[in-house]
Amino acid sequence: MILAAGRGERMRPLTDVQPKPLLKVAGKALIEYHLENLATAGVREVVINTAWLGEHIPAYLGNGARWQLHITYSHEGWPALETGGGIFRALPLLGNAPFLVINGDVWTDWQLGAPQLPAQWRDDTLAHLSLVPNPLQHPHGDFGLQDSQVVAEAGERYTYSGIAFIDPRLFAGCKEGAFKLAPLLFAAARAGKISGELYQGPWSDIGTPERLMQLEQQVRSDDSMSAQ
Repeated sequence: MILAAGRGERMRPLTDVQPKPLLKVAGKALIEYHLENLATAGVREVVINTAWLGEHIPAYLGNGARWQLHITYSHEGWPALETGGGIFRALPLLGNAPFLVINGDVWTDWQLGAPQLPAQWRDDTLAHLSLVPNPLQHPHGDFGLQDSQVVAEAGERYTYSGIAFIDPRLFAGCKEGAFKLAPLLFAAARAGKISGELYQGPWSDIGTPERLMQLEQQVRSDDSMSAQ
């Protein structure tokens, strides 16, 4: 599932006319990088939730055929249901098995590899998080990591990358409506039911027009270097 429903307030005025995941980096929409990665990994079924200017996303991506994917859309209307509520609404489309969730407004060269659960996954695991070193705009991080287990309280903390494997059981007891994913993750981490890994490669949270411009320069520079 790719989360693509948010308003992107800090990205205004760019997001006044198009959803944040359709903002382009080096001529390609942010969400397209994820679709390419998923297709390369062998994923074939993708769910995308929409809300703010949501009609733009299916109009741009279609049914996913150009990436050899099948895209199903979970339309929320406005206001959006936030990260937790959006996933909960889409659970009937995602099935009963653990699934991958990606924030549509992050950029990374993180490679999924084969579409299978991480080696750290146990029978009682409710989520597996990809964590990254803390960026300048988020210096205190979110979670600690101890022996491949994500912990809620730790001296050294890392930032949640917006990429996770999630078991539908994480949402046990939840009800339809708008709510955030983070409290569910913190509760599961305190119960010892979240595994994780630290990714130290390129990653960017596209939170402001300035960061979008910096990423544009970085990607074009990397592409130029690789072409030489």
